[in-house]
Amino acid sequence: MKGTGDLFSKICDMENLRQAHKHAKKGKGWYAEVKQVEKNLDSYLRRLQDSLIEHTYKTSPYETFEKKEGDKVREIYKLPYYPDRICQWAILQVIEPYLLKNMTKDTYSAIPKRGIQPIVDQLRGYKKVIKKDGKVVKEYWVPSILVSDPEGTKYCLKLDVRKYYPSIVHDVLKARLREVFKDPELIWLLDEIIDSISTCPATEENIEILQRLGVLVNIVVDDNGREFIDGVGIPIGNYVSQYDGNFNLSPVDHWLKEVKGVKYYFRYMDDMVIFGSSKEELHQLKLELDEFMAVNLKQVIKHNWQVFPSKVRGIDFVGYRFFGEYTLLRKSTCKNLKKKMLSISEKRENNESPTYGEWCSFNSYKGILKNCDGYRLYQKYVAPNVEYMHNYYLKEVKGNAEICKGKKYSKDSVAA
Repeated sequence: MKGTGDLFSKICDMENLRQAHKHAKKGKGWYAEVKQVEKNLDSYLRRLQDSLIEHTYKTSPYETFEKKEGDKVREIYKLPYYPDRICQWAILQVIEPYLLKNMTKDTYSAIPKRGIQPIVDQLRGYKKVIKKDGKVVKEYWVPSILVSDPEGTKYCLKLDVRKYYPSIVHDVLKARLREVFKDPELIWLLDEIIDSISTCPATEENIEILQRLGVLVNIVVDDNGREFIDGVGIPIGNYVSQYDGNFNLSPVDHWLKEVKGVKYYFRYMDDMVIFGSSKEELHQLKLELDEFMAVNLKQVIKHNWQVFPSKVRGIDFVGYRFFGEYTLLRKSTCKNLKKKMLSISEKRENNESPTYGEWCSFNSYKGILKNCDGYRLYQKYVAPNVEYMHNYYLKEVKGNAEICKGKKYSKDSVAA
């Protein structure tokens, strides 16, 4: 890509490194390692700058922990704040615009201003507001594509990539990055991070799939005696991995839109929803997509892909079920909301203080309900706790007062 021949010097620039530290520490200012760096910031940043310029920078060892997301248990990889998280921020501050230029508008997740909301607007519908001189002159409802084009969205192909992050082949990703970036020093740095760890477990199934796709399989053993396939898999948890994951699938986006002419397509990282007018059309597209991914990405689609009538079953995507005329919460999300709200209600009834985490969850669920037809859910589970949580905000969050943690509210303080 034009203009990518000298980006490494911008990454190493001291002002860029300072900005990277500023971004990397957001929400983590109380971490001991962040405080340690800030005691002598210029010295730490100069050492990082020197290691980059001299090509002695090496990704630190990863810490791992498990995180449960619904029915899935994911292994999360964590790097030290210094130098790694600062370094990765410094890289992405420079290369992000070039990566985004290679992604279509149908790509969402881990992209600035492209979370779930644009997807919700298309599948649920949204209110269009037109302003002139700061005043609202017109408002109207833009219907869901399921309503505005019932024939073009009659059927849905829903799929995701099998073990997406652990199955990304390093050589494929690095070749794609070389198509965009022409700075050899930047390529050295990106390669260093990508090859710093392989996260694909050396199971019989993984080995068989990779060999079938023409990938050379070599086994490596980590410090804990676990076997992995060398050069396959990037770590969930790396800041760079979010962009690598999105960028890795961008050839699929371009192929679907520009070669196959798919009109309605949404990708949220590796979760994909494609609409068509017939089952036969989508089944054929799935076969062609299998071949495209095998040849170009060396990855496969998960076995549980489905083709179904869109408005009969609803589109279960990004936490909601879209039916066109109405939108419901995903069943698992609804179950979790009820459980969390009942737990908060119990604390309120016992005059106990909520935790900061519960306050965050409460506001998160309030926001989630705004995107669906959840009036009854709101009235039954959320509304009773609005005043209780607002009091917590005034006393504990906004005022930063040292009260209520692990203590009980008095009835007067709740009513205040």
